[in-house]
Amino acid sequence: QVQLVESGGGLVQAGGSLRLSCAASGSILSINAMGWYRQAPGKQRELVAAIISDGSTNYADSVKGRFTISRDNAKNTVYLQMNSLKPEDTAVYYCNAAIRAIKGWSAGVGDYWGQGTQVTVSS
Repeated sequence: QVQLVESGGGLVQAGGSLRLSCAASGSILSINAMGWYRQAPGKQRELVAAIISDGSTNYADSVKGRFTISRDNAKNTVYLQMNSLKPEDTAVYYCNAAIRAIKGWSAGVGDYWGQGTQVTVSS
């Protein structure tokens, strides 16, 4: 069983910063890509940032230069440092990871999601 547990959301004023963390646990063999998505009320879930095992990163245009994604492979943890936050960044942020894990008597790759953490930016 693999779990992703997020932390670090909250309420912040425009221009402020927050750091999100997401720790993966369970029968993990390896983690490929890890990323952050967000979903605002009435909108579709969108990719914010992703990082793969070699450290390569990808960002949504709306957050480039303000957000930084990083990972600690030893801790199976991914972080999202969010600076210069704007009211339009308000959303529920979800951690996502492609993880190769033990499943019963074999191993396989699965797509896992965290429970989500609320980020609210006031103007």
